[in-house]
Amino acid sequence: MVVLILSVVVLVVIGGCVCVFWEARGGAPRWARGVARATLLGGELVRSASRNSRSQQSGGDD
Repeated sequence: MVVLILSVVVLVVIGGCVCVFWEARGGAPRWARGVARATLLGGELVRSASRNSRSQQSGGDD
């Protein structure tokens, strides 16, 4: 069951990356632009969450 869930997550991530690439090259349909925007937003959220957890582990303001 875990392998199935991880496989779906990997396929969604790959699909999002394809949509980002397609939109960057131009000519992507509206739905692909939406998926690309959501993928980029998700990446930013993960990056900021990672940054926040690292700053909390190191003691915050040094």
